[in-house]
Amino acid sequence: MDNIKVLVINREKITTLSIFLILIGLASIVPLLHQQMIVGPIVNATLFISTLLLGAEAGIVVGLIPSVIALSAGLLPAMLAPMIPFIMIGNTILILTFDALKNKNYWLGVIISSILKFFFLYSTSSMVVNLLLKKDIAYQVAMMMSWPQLLTAIAGGILAFLFIRIYK
Repeated sequence: MDNIKVLVINREKITTLSIFLILIGLASIVPLLHQQMIVGPIVNATLFISTLLLGAEAGIVVGLIPSVIALSAGLLPAMLAPMIPFIMIGNTILILTFDALKNKNYWLGVIISSILKFFFLYSTSSMVVNLLLKKDIAYQVAMMMSWPQLLTAIAGGILAFLFIRIYK
């Protein structure tokens, strides 16, 4: 009898699970819009929000999904498939850095995590695309992984801040 675990489901666990599923759903559906400057801020906002409300582990899980959806939905060209693991790592860098800094200063966390994600994606995309793609295509891909990543991450931090203000 001592080894039997009892699953207790309370209102808090249901609320947490509901928030988690909503954020995963949003991060999964938004890439279907096919517009980087709309999709990016919303996906990054879901990463910040999930980290704030549910913790870094949940943020990382939410961060793994959009890249795969974006590729399968055609937001990312098929030639960018080799970038998917790097995008996932970039999202993880964003989440872990933000999680480490958010309690000191929310905006410092947003800015530093956005810059680190940007630098990681820009540097890895330059290497990956130059190895795998023709020069004209490589330039376009590198541009997608450059400054728009920084802007959409910061915009996501602003959206998350507004959401959290309204939510609380």
